Amino acid sequence: MFLAAAVQMNATADPSANEDQVVPLIERAAAHGARFIATPEHTRMLAPMAEMVRLAEPLGGPTCRRFGALARRLGVVLLIGSINERGGDPDRCSNTSVLFGPDGAIAAVYRKIHLFDVDLSDTVRSRESDRVIPGSDPVVATTPLGRMGLSICYDLRFGNLYRRLVRDGAEVLCVPSAFTLTTGRAHWEVLLRARAIECQGFVIAPAQWGRHEDDSLRETFGHAMIVDPWGQVLATAADGPGLALAEIDLETVTRIRRAVPVNNHFRTDL
Repeated sequence: MFLAAAVQMNATADPSANEDQVVPLIERAAAHGARFIATPEHTRMLAPMAEMVRLAEPLGGPTCRRFGALARRLGVVLLIGSINERGGDPDRCSNTSVLFGPDGAIAAVYRKIHLFDVDLSDTVRSRESDRVIPGSDPVVATTPLGRMGLSICYDLRFGNLYRRLVRDGAEVLCVPSAFTLTTGRAHWEVLLRARAIECQGFVIAPAQWGRHEDDSLRETFGHAMIVDPWGQVLATAADGPGLALAEIDLETVTRIRRAVPVNNHFRTDL
């Protein structure tokens, strides 16, 4: 059993200001006894996409070095929900989750597979694929606390990805996000609980909250949340920067999967 923390923050276009905001939240979670701490999508910065590409960093850059050192100092498993990662395309970056072990080393890297290309209204439009390179590989990371399935935000709508993560051994599903206010009000909790129920795993979902300088999201929903394998909401963050904290008991996963053996009944031929 371990205490987990889902961080809620309000990222800006300034990476230094965002680090100044999120590091105290991570430290506060560790002071509460959290051994697994997850931050939202766009932890490093949330800005117009051209700026995200211009200021992208490689995995070995200063941001990852600082957060790796923080994980080592606190002795925690730390998921940075996403950074804008520089790759080989000068016109696009990757939307990348980075998981650090308690030794500070990178334990896993996941690049967002499903990109947020939507046209909901005059104020909620996005073409993430114009500036972001889609990932291709599902990732389940083995940590000292358990097996973590990684995903990012819009991935949440694609249940087949989470089935794959469970098939690959995931016990905890991580969903760092920046859900818009419009979609969050309607779908955030419903989708998180659905993924927890159908996958029979814990869901840990850190979130962005409030108004941002980004040119497509404008306002995010917040409500960072932790859900148990039965679909019960264990913790939700209030408005503003803060934390959702809950105990994670992986024996619950084993018990529920044994009682209702969905994975044994899944029809791959349909």
